[in-house]
Amino acid sequence: MTQLPFYRLPYGARRDQLAQLAHLTVSQLATIAARRQNGDDQLIENYLTTYGLPEGVAVNLRVDGHEVVVPMVTEEPSVIAAASNGGRLLASREGIVTTVDRREVMGQIVFNHVADSTGLEAWLKAKSQTILDVANDVHPSLVTKHGGGARSIRVRRLPPHWVSLDVFIDVGEAMGANLVNTLCEAVADYIKAHLKVDVLMSILSNYATHSLVTARVAVPVTQLATKTVDGATVAEKICEASDYAQVDPYRAVTHNKGIMNGIDAVVIATGNDWRAVESGVHAFAGQSGQYRGLSRWWLGEQGTELHGELTVPLALGVVGGATRVFPLVAINQQLAGQPTATELMGIVAAVGLAQNVAALRALVTEGIQRGHMHLQVKSLALSVGATNTELPAVVARLQAIKQPTMAQAQAALTAVRQENLRK
Repeated sequence: MTQLPFYRLPYGARRDQLAQLAHLTVSQLATIAARRQNGDDQLIENYLTTYGLPEGVAVNLRVDGHEVVVPMVTEEPSVIAAASNGGRLLASREGIVTTVDRREVMGQIVFNHVADSTGLEAWLKAKSQTILDVANDVHPSLVTKHGGGARSIRVRRLPPHWVSLDVFIDVGEAMGANLVNTLCEAVADYIKAHLKVDVLMSILSNYATHSLVTARVAVPVTQLATKTVDGATVAEKICEASDYAQVDPYRAVTHNKGIMNGIDAVVIATGNDWRAVESGVHAFAGQSGQYRGLSRWWLGEQGTELHGELTVPLALGVVGGATRVFPLVAINQQLAGQPTATELMGIVAAVGLAQNVAALRALVTEGIQRGHMHLQVKSLALSVGATNTELPAVVARLQAIKQPTMAQAQAALTAVRQENLRK
């Protein structure tokens, strides 16, 4: 009898096979079973269980004159606290102001082994309107009902023998990946019917340079003061740290990672493709030929205001995709005030800017670890099995230790439990 491929095995058979292979215990199998969700087995292949991440909300954020509550999904303890603290630091009448000039997703049809790239480019440009019409005929409702559609084309010749036809498409309120792929394949079929060409691929690009959002803010330097450092000094150091991230790629990567802590958490919570956002944003950070910090901070002419700016490519959507599959996405959209796709881009960029200022302020004053340690200690206590009622006492013991270890956390938990038994 032929053995079925792994992906065709019933769920129980796959689970048992993995349990035997990895020597999973009864307790571990119970954990897997407890997190299993009906329907998730239809979303991915070789489904085992559902891996959950904590969700919270960032507060204190004012974006384009409106207070917003921002749902965030992350496993890192300090992210939501930093976003909320950054929102407080950047509080003003308008708060963080955002702009989105346009929101278009790019698809590309790549031609391979092109002998006459000049001739192909000329033909494509001459047929530009026809190409746009072919794309729009695939989903006419995108134009008639949603005000979107293919907007323009661009032709790029790339050595040694490639030509890329780039089609820029307004996908309405959707994320639009599948839509763009379908339109590009239709355009490729049209071109192949009229020219003898070798089409290598037809696919969207996640480098969303036609979906840029900019978040800007200006706040009095006095708002940045700490208990030990005046606001003017803090602002000056933030600007110096910002400048340093423009010249040192080793620092720039960590600078941008901090920004993406906030951006990714909101992108995940709203059901968008955080992997696409990550790859596009980091490509944008290296567009000059050197990888640089995404944000810039500088002092105003009088030195009394700190100015900040962040520009990132964010091709986000609020309909389709995961928004139909995961019930929490719809709830999270409601928590955020039911933003349009463009408004969501602004909120996400604002969170990134708030995250950045909170991190820089901590770095140039008390250091990053002091702010992290309380939350990290809580995670350490939970990891050794402290319950919610035991947590405060265990954390209090661990906070007296400069760099607590797992063994010390276990010892603290044991001591707390012994104390409780004596009460």
